[in-house]
Amino acid sequence: MKRREFLRQSATALAAGIILPQVLQSRALRATAAPSDQLRVALIGCKSMGWADLSDIMRHPDVQCVALCDVDQGILTNRTAEAERLWGRRPDTYTDYRRVLERQDIDAVIIGTPDHWHCLIMTDACSAGKDVYVEKPVANSIAECDAMVAAQKRYGRVVQVGQQQRSSQLWHEMKSYIDSGQLGKIARVNVWANFAYAAILNHAQDGPVPQGLDYDMWLGPAPQRTFNSTRVHGLWRMFWNYGGGLLTDWGVHLMDMALWGMNVTGMPRRVVASGANHTYPNNFAETFDNLSVFYEFPEFLIQWSNVTIESGPFGMNYGLEFKGTNGTLLVNREKMELIPLGNKLEAQSWKPSNNDHYDHTTNFIDCVRSRSFDTACTIQNGVFCAKYAHLGNIAARTGESLIYDDQRHTFHNKAADRFITPEYRKPWKMFKG
Repeated sequence: MKRREFLRQSATALAAGIILPQVLQSRALRATAAPSDQLRVALIGCKSMGWADLSDIMRHPDVQCVALCDVDQGILTNRTAEAERLWGRRPDTYTDYRRVLERQDIDAVIIGTPDHWHCLIMTDACSAGKDVYVEKPVANSIAECDAMVAAQKRYGRVVQVGQQQRSSQLWHEMKSYIDSGQLGKIARVNVWANFAYAAILNHAQDGPVPQGLDYDMWLGPAPQRTFNSTRVHGLWRMFWNYGGGLLTDWGVHLMDMALWGMNVTGMPRRVVASGANHTYPNNFAETFDNLSVFYEFPEFLIQWSNVTIESGPFGMNYGLEFKGTNGTLLVNREKMELIPLGNKLEAQSWKPSNNDHYDHTTNFIDCVRSRSFDTACTIQNGVFCAKYAHLGNIAARTGESLIYDDQRHTFHNKAADRFITPEYRKPWKMFKG
């Protein structure tokens, strides 16, 4: 048996609870990649964050990119040439991710596709014995979130979610400071992200599919719809069938920090929200350019807000505000600042001290080698944050005050329950565990 296959089977057996001889367990858990046995990765979805993820992963000398996959031939051609120039090897190319997963020599895949594809590709990759780095939000619906957790557990694969703030020293300092209790009683956390790209003001009319784009494959499990250039290549985030607007795009990053900071481990007691395209009434986007969500807990509130005007409290167009009885802690990716209340504390400020994205991808590689499922952002944590984002959007779309039962997978509300599980377009089927 080849060493790579041995590691793959050993990890799967361990995850499934199969008892292996102690020496085999030790070899599986302590194995590292030798120069002659490089970690072979493939990228699925090459345009934006997927390429950034691959670029950092390729900074490791014992990692090799062997395949690129994208439904847009123009993007695929450009990225292939760039990969050869940067890393001295021309990867194989594919337009159908399933052909990538059929290859036995690929150890791990990076998923950088639109959100509505994450669940299918991730669950198929786990089934094919691949470890996975998947971009956030992990899925475009609550049911898909649950399917992804089930697939990781069933197949015993290492999964890292691209919420790189979990690998940032600055955000760990935030967590430590909050846990110290120096802020006093925290009754409210405000979270916001105000970015103009949520407004699509110059939209095109529906038209023919451009040459080189496999649009049917781009749609995948989403409903059939005529092509429009303002619904693809990044702007897809603002249409419900493919994304969830700023709340799923930035919200999972920032809500992750709010929930972590406040030690939240379950669903909120209640969610209330309101959203619309108030800022730009002619906004072509389906998602909300003006949104407020309140997550209610027994001892505090967390509020999310976004508006398509790039300004915000304290001169920050995105960030978090932990309001305590002794002071306020402000934090975003650029800085952390303590504003005392009276003379109860001394003002402080912090700056980032590490490359969180590179360290996040490094953590993934290290976990793949060691067969550790405890990545910096596990699929369970990525799903937890994604569910919070979906709860907010569903509350705003229904106009209802909602309570989500995560054990029974229901809001006990017909209007809200219809958003839990997407209806996949044939022949695509969601993983059922």
